[in-house]
Amino acid sequence: MSTILIAGGTGLVGKHLSQMLQSAGHTVLHLSRKQDLKAKYPAYAWDLTKKTIDQAAVDRADFIINLAGAGIADERWTPERKQLIISSRVDSTLLLKAAIERRPTPPKAFISASAIGFYGSRGDQLLTETDPAGANSFLAESVSKWEQAIDEIAKTGLRTVVIRIGVVFSTQGGALEKMLIPFKFFNATYFGNGQQWMSWIHIDDICRIFMEAIENERFSGIYNGVAPHPFRNKDLVCELKKAIGRPAIMLPAPEIILRVAMGEMADVVFDSARVSSKKLEAAGFRSNFPDLLPALKDLLRRKI
Repeated sequence: MSTILIAGGTGLVGKHLSQMLQSAGHTVLHLSRKQDLKAKYPAYAWDLTKKTIDQAAVDRADFIINLAGAGIADERWTPERKQLIISSRVDSTLLLKAAIERRPTPPKAFISASAIGFYGSRGDQLLTETDPAGANSFLAESVSKWEQAIDEIAKTGLRTVVIRIGVVFSTQGGALEKMLIPFKFFNATYFGNGQQWMSWIHIDDICRIFMEAIENERFSGIYNGVAPHPFRNKDLVCELKKAIGRPAIMLPAPEIILRVAMGEMADVVFDSARVSSKKLEAAGFRSNFPDLLPALKDLLRRKI
């Protein structure tokens, strides 16, 4: 079994991944703003502003996973917030690179989150890892800068894996938790005309991809972390209605109103990204939840 150091371990994916890794017998460490070595997952201190990190945590790790980054949809995109979204990802990566280079021997691999926001809004185009970044998109710009920082680690020769994460479905946070709220009022809300593609993934499966990247030495480079079958937004909400199994009126949230309310951040719900998982499958990964309706039913049943 291995020792895994996770930056961003208290986020939605980080918490679930930590549990799965520990259940599999691995030792899980976290990087945190506050040190707590007696926690369930011992937390070592780092500070992106001061560019400090507890070298002992990095030295202990067989594998390093970076999930750190300010939430994309947590606050309105002011110029300051945009800068934080980018810097939290780039600076965390470069700080980890510096700490890795101080080690007497390198870890076995560096595994980093990225995001399908890299592609921007591309309509019906089926997107693969070889497609370029989207144009005229803050999300694409921010992810591109993030991946450029990750590439600085890859240039050192360390096995580096980049997972472009899709829309992670969990009842404990993220998009699905918000989509469930209107159903409490017997409404099933989709965005705009509902024709934008959503490339989703069950939270178990995205965590299993990170675990596969640890265990499978052939994993290297960029992979799309999505389920095999993306859905248009309106169709996805219809499937969610089936999974919940109670009446709800299908209602659109008008794009013009959401763009006034959310500003540029509305791109998060209106960008269309139909993303392929073929490279992941060719590497040998098989989703436990490739189809949307069984995935939704499982999440609602288990409340995860």
